[in-house]
Amino acid sequence: MTDWSALTDACGPADHVHGLLDRFEADPSGVWSELMDHLCPQLDTAFTASFAALPRLAEIATAGSPETLGWVLLAAGAIASCSPGLSEPDSPLTVFSAPIAVLHELTDRRLSRTAEAEEYVNLLQALLSFEGVEIWDRSLDGLQTGEYEVDCSYCGVNMFVVIGQDDSFCCTDDVTLQEVQKSPLQPARVQELVELPQRLFTRAMADGQEGLAHGVRYLFGRAACPGCGTDLSVAERVVAGWIP
Repeated sequence: MTDWSALTDACGPADHVHGLLDRFEADPSGVWSELMDHLCPQLDTAFTASFAALPRLAEIATAGSPETLGWVLLAAGAIASCSPGLSEPDSPLTVFSAPIAVLHELTDRRLSRTAEAEEYVNLLQALLSFEGVEIWDRSLDGLQTGEYEVDCSYCGVNMFVVIGQDDSFCCTDDVTLQEVQKSPLQPARVQELVELPQRLFTRAMADGQEGLAHGVRYLFGRAACPGCGTDLSVAERVVAGWIP
């Protein structure tokens, strides 16, 4: 039995979290925002009560409807993404490995049945969160929105990397505001993709997400800074934006 009084959430002592989880189970879509305000505000901060909620979230996911499952996986994935990596002592991913394994399996299964691109990317990030994959568990949404904001490692200029189905390029201003000078992106060849990039590409193709697979090649491809012409790895610049 979880001693919620010994834990904290975003508002302080977590005595109320048990009841909040009960209400979330009864009305996932209606209570999700409130649950996240307490357990994972802005989807980027977690607390002791957040991780302690994972076993209950796994139970709700297992017993709930497909609609309920979607809300649970979004919540649990956000919480897991805030955990220190598996290499850290007493990582919540290790402490709560059993419920996380359940959530991972449910996410993996739902991914293959999801056609809508935004939900697919959210689930893919949740899957990586449950595996302890850092940075990319929060950095794939640009594949769905079609845009990443990065900077040049040489001249420091701010750039927008635009990944589209018909045109993929980088520019030094928001392309929606005005006509701008574009520098084309060079996608990675499929045979050049290894480890995580290869896995993301292969999984997206297998799940019928050809558009996202197309984006993976550009995300892990090359760009030339429109300001100074420096050759850049798009993925490295995305990662650099997450490192202090």
